Amino acid sequence: MPFVAHRALGWEPVVIDESWGLKTIRQGSAYSVCNSLYCRDCGFVFLDIRFSESELASLYRAYREEEYTELRERYEPGYKARNDGLNAGMNFMDEVESFIAPHLSFPAKILDWGGDTGKNSPFRHGENQIDIYEISDKETLPGTRRVSEAELKQTRYDLIVSSHVLEHVPYPGDLIADMVSVMNEKTLLYIELPYEDIMNAADHGGASPYGKKRHWHEHINFFSRRSLEKLLEANGIEQIAYRELNMKGGANCQAVFQILCRRKPKDAAQA
Repeated sequence: MPFVAHRALGWEPVVIDESWGLKTIRQGSAYSVCNSLYCRDCGFVFLDIRFSESELASLYRAYREEEYTELRERYEPGYKARNDGLNAGMNFMDEVESFIAPHLSFPAKILDWGGDTGKNSPFRHGENQIDIYEISDKETLPGTRRVSEAELKQTRYDLIVSSHVLEHVPYPGDLIADMVSVMNEKTLLYIELPYEDIMNAADHGGASPYGKKRHWHEHINFFSRRSLEKLLEANGIEQIAYRELNMKGGANCQAVFQILCRRKPKDAAQA
């Protein structure tokens, strides 16, 4: 995890050579050490390092802007070209909106939790209220507004969006609990996550992901379908719709989970 270690923790790789005068340590590049953990029950794969708030802020400061991109390009040649495509926004918004729309009434009050500038917020081009709750200080796009924690708690939202956020955070269960705290029983929660290759393969009859994740980037959580469902269940959430979407072509080509859900009715949650 050389880029993440440098950006979040200030740990840079070093080259050990003969000038060190070491007799029992081999010469070569020395990188920070981390462990990949695997849950036998639900198949969740994750990095053992859980970042503090200050470390997370360092990692995502000026996210995908010049300084971030240059450092990542240093460790991952070719990242800049891919980043240009990512900054252009997702190329499957119509798929996202068609998945959610049958379950949502319009115009709607929508909160994009971790929504950056709003460029990937669904239903932005309509008569909807689009609020963005985000740790960065980027200016949001026209037709959206940034809200504080206090402001979002005062609004009754029809839809909360968590798109490509849970794979980044140290405690995804806590984040889901935070979102649930501002939901009522009619609020929809849309979660979208990358369906990482080793997880996708394991969920469809392939080999276990155990021992297969050796190099960590900014995604510190790899979800199986079962692990995500158990996380939602633990927070009193029930599924309305589920889909696996595979995109081909473009810089952000990938497979994703799409889950639409809501809080369980009180009687069901207490049963």
